[in-house]
Amino acid sequence: MVRSEKSVRQSVSLPARIAKHVRLIARTQKTSANRVLVDLIEAGLHSKEREKQRFFELANRLVESADTAERQRIKEELARMTFGE
Repeated sequence: MVRSEKSVRQSVSLPARIAKHVRLIARTQKTSANRVLVDLIEAGLHSKEREKQRFFELANRLVESADTAERQRIKEELARMTFGE
């Protein structure tokens, strides 16, 4: 993967169990722990963005829906997304 952006050095302290898991992934993938951390952070950021988009899609469906049962299902899904199970 080619990166054209300038890297910024950032220091983070990880709990020992997470650091161990990151090193295990790095060893398995034959890459560096730093690469694993960058990949995990990027995946997390993309996941958050998809979750946000899904939330707004559901909110739009809620506004547009005339079906009471569908509106209730959408409200419940939005509540789960916001507050968890």
